[in-house]
Amino acid sequence: MDIITSLVAFLSPYLPALLGLGSKALGKGADKLAEKGAEEIFKKLSPQLDAKPSAKDAVVYVAENPDDADGLGQLRLQLKKILEAPENATLKAEIEKILEGESSTGTGKFNVNAQGANIGVIGDHAKVDNMNFGTKP
Repeated sequence: MDIITSLVAFLSPYLPALLGLGSKALGKGADKLAEKGAEEIFKKLSPQLDAKPSAKDAVVYVAENPDDADGLGQLRLQLKKILEAPENATLKAEIEKILEGESSTGTGKFNVNAQGANIGVIGDHAKVDNMNFGTKP
């Protein structure tokens, strides 16, 4: 999954709260960590969003209409334009780093952060897919 798609999927549920359009009750644990990541990303993106009215409009629209596929597509396009601009290479790298940290924590009955681990499985009916046991790079 590319960074733009990951970013939209990660950020869109938090947009109403980030824009102050409504209070969102969040649970504990992974949701709170994800909320902090969303806040951090949004702070980094805000100057770019404010400078592009079409991008800001897309953010507001998705916050108000989170299930609208056309709105999500427009937000994806606007974020792509921002993050693929050569002058925003550092911003893109910073956001990728935040997203990588957020994706290491899953949600569900049991959570395991297995970055750098050989293997770790916990939970009822746990299953491991796509295990690679090759040499480390």
